[in-house]
Amino acid sequence: MTLDTKTKSKNLASGLVLRPEEARGKADHGWLRAAHSFSFGSYYDPDHMAFESLRVINDDWIDGGGAFPTHPHKDAEIFSYILKGGLQHRDSMGNGSTVMAGGVQYMSAGSGVRHSESNPSQTEPMQLLQVWLLPNVEGAEPRYDTLDISPEAKDGKLALFLSPTGRDGSMSIRADADIYAATLNGDQRIDHEMGDGTRGWIQVARGSVTVNGEALRRGDGLAIRESGRLELRNGDDAEFLYFEFS
Repeated sequence: MTLDTKTKSKNLASGLVLRPEEARGKADHGWLRAAHSFSFGSYYDPDHMAFESLRVINDDWIDGGGAFPTHPHKDAEIFSYILKGGLQHRDSMGNGSTVMAGGVQYMSAGSGVRHSESNPSQTEPMQLLQVWLLPNVEGAEPRYDTLDISPEAKDGKLALFLSPTGRDGSMSIRADADIYAATLNGDQRIDHEMGDGTRGWIQVARGSVTVNGEALRRGDGLAIRESGRLELRNGDDAEFLYFEFS
């Protein structure tokens, strides 16, 4: 394993590149504490701007009563994966919802939309992964959707929740990516064969897990630059997202 001090990544075997938790950009706004896997806001790293269509992964902790005030988006595919507490959403399309831990909130900004997000609890913090992807079509009509992923659906297996075609009960996304969630613990194992020519990214949300023998812990990201077989093992209360790009 070698550490590239310029790009703050570790080159592993077989086309795997680790983006360690400690190398992420960090921000503390008082009510919001965030870690950025890619350049975002005041954190700029030209060597970590994106991976395939994946543009943003923000690991956010929001204090009770904290809120992102109304702001605009355009031509971005945005989802929030709720890890703790709930996330309240309002937008210019007339949508309003509160998504709790285990749920996903998805918005295709398309030609333009304004929205706000807040922690509806005045006392308890909440945690989420907010992810932005670059769309495969610009100027489309904005849309919004939510999905609850049951604990059983992702227990020891990959649960598809966003895909270009909306297959298998997933939400349809305007990006060339299939996006899964999974939990892994004890002797559970996940084996996944990537399609020819695909690339992947794993983001560990909690716990620890090994991927093809390489150890990952909370906050780590893993770029998978060559298609092939993924073997996920040794989960210790692990929860993670897996992105596969065609």
